[in-house]
Amino acid sequence: MSVVRLLGFATLSCGCVVGKYRDVASMREVVYVEEKGAGCDSPAHRRNHTVTPERERFAATVATGVLRAS
Repeated sequence: MSVVRLLGFATLSCGCVVGKYRDVASMREVVYVEEKGAGCDSPAHRRNHTVTPERERFAATVATGVLRAS
């Protein structure tokens, strides 16, 4: 198990909430779906699973710093 640091959250247009984290040891950044939106039809948006940039258009937006840490 790795130690991760929360970088921030974002709400997608489908209603899903994603969190962006950085692995402290490797400095790798990961985007997780924290909560699935009630009206979301995407099978790729599963709670507590990662979202990959290859499958999701919003990943570029998330990576540019739109997220706000709480």
